[in-house]
Amino acid sequence: MQSDSNSPSPSNIASNNSNSNSGRLLIPRSQRRKFFFQFTLMTILGWVVGGIVSIALERIILQSLPPEVFVQPTWSIWIKLLASIVFAVIFGADQALALRHYLFPWLWMLATSVGWLISTSVATAWISYISSIATSLNEALSPELGIIFGFLSTILYIISGIWLGLFQWLVLQRYTTNAWWWIFLPSLSFFFISILIWLLSLVQYLIPEVIRTAILYWSQQGVTAIILGVIPAIGLCILKRKSHRQAEVSGT
Repeated sequence: MQSDSNSPSPSNIASNNSNSNSGRLLIPRSQRRKFFFQFTLMTILGWVVGGIVSIALERIILQSLPPEVFVQPTWSIWIKLLASIVFAVIFGADQALALRHYLFPWLWMLATSVGWLISTSVATAWISYISSIATSLNEALSPELGIIFGFLSTILYIISGIWLGLFQWLVLQRYTTNAWWWIFLPSLSFFFISILIWLLSLVQYLIPEVIRTAILYWSQQGVTAIILGVIPAIGLCILKRKSHRQAEVSGT
């Protein structure tokens, strides 16, 4: 029996389905590897540059203030807030540069900056509160209770990542479908950061004491920057872009 040459073969159907699914991805399959390295590199760059600029700005302002102003707690809070804003904007802007071909970069920069500020502020507030409780119990603080307080601080730090995920999701849901899980993705990053920093603390006594502080500091900074780039990069490669009809409905 002669087959119809115009009928689609199974291989053609599979190829078409693959192309269709790839076309709906926010990051096309052909661009995934390049995007992964670009986004991770830009995140690391944003972390390093943002950290250097914010620390330098804070020091310049503090050195330029008269001593009577410097000792006032209110001024110190505002200066630290300004430094945090500068860091968050640089960090968000560097990530936005890697995403400029896939979504509106200004929205990502704004969402990441605001989300990061709220996330770190919430985490700092909770950790400070727990530290104050631990300090008040200093004389009667058992090792077991110290571990519990440390564990609780870590959990609250991880949960605070939801704020960053929420603001970034507000941008992503304009371009992608079923992106609700992104709200929890920064918390996953914070979880891996906490685990790796804990592992570093276990081996710190293997490092010579003369260089221990510097090695631990830069290792923690490097681990944090890499994870903050790698985990979101993987997530962005998984997201699927909305169809034109879905985009029109969400835009109305």
